Amino acid sequence: MGVRGELFSTRVILQNRTYFFNVKENRMGDLYLNIVESKNRENGGFDRQSIILFADDLQEFLKGFDESLRVLEKSVREQRRSGSEKPAQKTPINSSNKNKHNKDKGKRVVVKKK
Repeated sequence: MGVRGELFSTRVILQNRTYFFNVKENRMGDLYLNIVESKNRENGGFDRQSIILFADDLQEFLKGFDESLRVLEKSVREQRRSGSEKPAQKTPINSSNKNKHNKDKGKRVVVKKK
């Protein structure tokens, strides 16, 4: 076993973010996947977000993930066909957006910039 129960680790480096995929084992022998997003802050340092998925829950998680990917891919294909593809604009979540997200519990609210 590696550092703090780490069995495997890999990373994906993108333009302004890095994603770490870490397979770990806790003290009780439970296996889990820890996905970490690390993003540079404008004022220095890093913002880190993490999600932990236990091995027993992965199948259900993957069902939801796969369904979301299918919808995303279909929407991208439709945009390309209609010629309405726009450059991706990433909207940061500010405090007002966070409140909308938390209120809907599990439903994602997409707020577009105008």
